[in-house]
Order: sequence, then C-alpha cells, then structure tokens
Amino acid sequence: MSEILDVCCGGRMWWRDKADARAVYMDNRELECTLCDGRAFRVAPDVVGDFRNIPFADGSFAMVLFDPPHLKNVGKNAWTAKKYGILGDDWREDLRRGFAECFRVLRAGGTLVFKWSEVQIKLSEILKLTDAKPVVMHKKQKTHFVIFLKG
Repeated sequence: MSEILDVCCGGRMWWRDKADARAVYMDNRELECTLCDGRAFRVAPDVVGDFRNIPFADGSFAMVLFDPPHLKNVGKNAWTAKKYGILGDDWREDLRRGFAECFRVLRAGGTLVFKWSEVQIKLSEILKLTDAKPVVMHKKQKTHFVIFLKG
C-alpha cells in the first residue's frame, strides 16, 4: 500500500525520484507536449482524478502533497497552463474543497505538504481557505512550502 498521495502531480517537478514507489500520483489531466524551450513535458498520473473529490477512503495516506494550480486568467494553451494547470473561476471554493479532501484522506498524525507560488494570489488569501494551522512555513522567492500535521 502506498504511503504518499500527490493530488496534483503534474510533471512531478518537485520529486527527487519521479517514480517513487511509495507514492500514488494523481492529476486531473494527462498530457504530452513540447514546452516553449523545446523540452518534452509529460503529465502521466497513476490516477486521473480531481483534488476536490479524491477517490480514496478516509485516512488512507501518511502524507499528502498538494501543489494545486496557482495561476488564473491564463490562456489554456500557454506554456504555463500546460506546465502548472489553471485555477477555475471558483478557485476559492475549489481550493477550500481541496484542503478538506486532502485532510480527509490523511491519517491521524499524517503530514500535508502544501506548495503555493505567489505569482498572482498571496498565500495569506489561500490559508484563509482552511481552518488547519501550519506547523512549518518556508518561502523561497515567491514559492511557499507549508506543512500541516493532522492532529
């Protein structure tokens, strides 16, 4: 049984081992394309699913990774949309439901690792979408890593 669920795996860009057998990789899309710089890019999840309705039982994972799209108002054919995905019009409710689902499938004492880039929306706006309190917050340029513990 896998211990880790990556609910928005995309191209698995932040994984050291992009085929780590401890993880289930989920995304709402499958994609193979060439980015603007000529690199091949692939989104190939184990499970095609929606982070707002995760298809796993309560308490299934010791760790959940949540790196949702962080861009809105981007053309769907833009390279950034292909690489990172796009937030929908109702992004606040989508992310609120995403947080709730991530915590639902997380075991008691489990860790949620949340990644957010403040290109268009401040992290402070995003953290209002969950009642959970972060344990650790780290920022590198505009990217934040926020770690929660399910208590």
